[in-house]
Amino acid sequence: MKSRKWTIPAVALALAGCTSWWPWSSGPAEQARYPADARIYECDAGKRLVVRYLDGGKAAMVMYPEREFRLDQVPAASGARYSNDRTTLHTKGDEAFVEEDGKTVFANCRSAAK
Repeated sequence: MKSRKWTIPAVALALAGCTSWWPWSSGPAEQARYPADARIYECDAGKRLVVRYLDGGKAAMVMYPEREFRLDQVPAASGARYSNDRTTLHTKGDEAFVEEDGKTVFANCRSAAK
């Protein structure tokens, strides 16, 4: 019976160290898990988009909490566009947005100060 007394506090302490794995959380622990050259964008709905530009900007590595994927640069009327036919990242200056299957999933993103 005595061991039950410590179960809830032990679980609470364990969870306290888990701030959030979602990319739109903030704080030094969350930022440290991404490469130093990653660009972080603050987006609508409190979302955070993390992108690494590769090969001198010819490709972009998008980092979601559950997966990372590469998008290759494709022609754009304005700014830069990266796509793998399912997901497209559009950037212009310090602004960006992401579409998946034709739906915007990260909107009105602006590059965050480091």
